[in-house]
Amino acid sequence: MEELERIQRRILERIAHLEFQLSLSSPSDDDDAANDATAERLSAILRVNGVNDFSFKVVPSDYYDRPLEARRHLLSAPSIHHLCKSIVLVNTQAQSHVIDCNNRNNSKFYVAVVQYTARFNAEMVKNYLYSLNEGKVPKKKFNLRLAPEELSNNLTGFGHNAVTCIGMKTDIPVILDEAIAKLSPDFFWLGGGEVYLKMGIRTSEFIQFVKPFVFSCSTA
Repeated sequence: MEELERIQRRILERIAHLEFQLSLSSPSDDDDAANDATAERLSAILRVNGVNDFSFKVVPSDYYDRPLEARRHLLSAPSIHHLCKSIVLVNTQAQSHVIDCNNRNNSKFYVAVVQYTARFNAEMVKNYLYSLNEGKVPKKKFNLRLAPEELSNNLTGFGHNAVTCIGMKTDIPVILDEAIAKLSPDFFWLGGGEVYLKMGIRTSEFIQFVKPFVFSCSTA
């Protein structure tokens, strides 16, 4: 009888341990509600703007602790190169009258979408914007840096690890790294507006809707 009770205690302890581990790796009910609401809002924006080939997936809370190959598997992405992120940039040397995003060719802020497997190159962005403005703006007036988290949150409405360039609070010009546009198949993954929510989208439809600047802004 004592042996049976001991076995039962072990089983109960094991169940409790597994439940605890599950609570660490799974979003809470509040997270689920936020994921659903955000996915619905962004889906509506995409459909209204002619984007039909997209998908949302909820990932475990330890997603960013996992290697890229594990993340790729969770999203069923074709390769780790299809895993991308949106980073908010601020031009710290912009001309004094450049304080917002009214002029997309010479904006105070940009959002760059780059692959996790690539290294963002701010110098390439500087050179592109200088050429885009036909030399009318001195090159020294372009100095793109990662925006502080609070500023990024205020501009986009999305927190750390949740930033996406769909449905932002501010209409920030978007830069799409050329390497993403060349991916095959042309369907990539990026943040979905919540930490545990990721969005996959057909590249051609993304470009048609967002109308990003497409050029090389990273190195391998």
